Amino acid sequence: MARISVIIPVYNRPEEVSELLDSLTMQALKHEVEVIVIDDGSELTCQNEVEPYRNQLDIKYQYQENQGPGIARNNGAKLANGEFLVFLDSDCVLPSDYLKKTIDHLNRQPFDCFGGPDRAHKFFTPTQKAISYSMTSVFTTGGIRGGKKKLDKFYPRSFNLGVRKTVFDEIGGFCDMRYGEDIDFSMNVVEHGYTVGLIDDTYVYHKRRNTFKSFFKQVFSSGTARIELASRHKGALKIVHILPALVVLGIPISIILGIKIHWVFAIFMPLWLILLFIDSTYQTRSIKVGILSTISGFIQIVGYGLGFIIAVWHKIFHKGQRYVAFKNTFYK
Repeated sequence: MARISVIIPVYNRPEEVSELLDSLTMQALKHEVEVIVIDDGSELTCQNEVEPYRNQLDIKYQYQENQGPGIARNNGAKLANGEFLVFLDSDCVLPSDYLKKTIDHLNRQPFDCFGGPDRAHKFFTPTQKAISYSMTSVFTTGGIRGGKKKLDKFYPRSFNLGVRKTVFDEIGGFCDMRYGEDIDFSMNVVEHGYTVGLIDDTYVYHKRRNTFKSFFKQVFSSGTARIELASRHKGALKIVHILPALVVLGIPISIILGIKIHWVFAIFMPLWLILLFIDSTYQTRSIKVGILSTISGFIQIVGYGLGFIIAVWHKIFHKGQRYVAFKNTFYK
């Protein structure tokens, strides 16, 4: 049976780590797993939150100077003894059968690298549910994130990503990008010819952001990261990644140039928002979440588009240097 090392990087989120660790204690096969928590230079450390779980889990805690999530995961991997490494974000909570389903699947079909989807828990706030909808719906750019309904090849993301340790070591782990480092890693795995697959029933409950302000920073950073990914990987940039930027630029350019195309946006945008409202309301059974999903969907398109545009501008006029936004305030 597969032996798994669960690696959790955390930055200033001690209360969320407690919830994730609590969900790990409820796993049917928790004896098959070691847990490694890497505190990435937090001012609010989570060492006190980890201590109560030492009698319930095979757990290690390590503090490092702030170096970003990718380096934190790499340092966690150095402490790992498992055949497979599973990386989870600190804002995730696991269903009680997560580990069993993962191990069962690996025994049947041992992917070199794998991942699962994410969902919103029924106890999440309406805003969290709306953000989760925006990041997973096929009617937003969330549809490129992989799954049964996807617009792009599946690349596991760091909130729910597993990899064979020997493959991780050969790839060299994660790069030092502050955002998009997980996609870069998954693309490297694919480019090295290893098998990558979706285990669609090993989902996690992913809180993501709990305010629209922090969600804007997230999608903005995602837009900037796509430009860096495009410079690293052939085929990493597709039309679906460019569309948000076209939406952001289309309206002001058409107005300035006197082109009537801005009427297309004036008609399309309300129809698209109505579609989001209807689908989100149906999916979540909540009118309130449906309304909030129109806001989160709009923020997602505009935030991603702006980040994409600014990163392109920076790349052109700053001699190819990487653009990094919100270095000190990303989680605020």
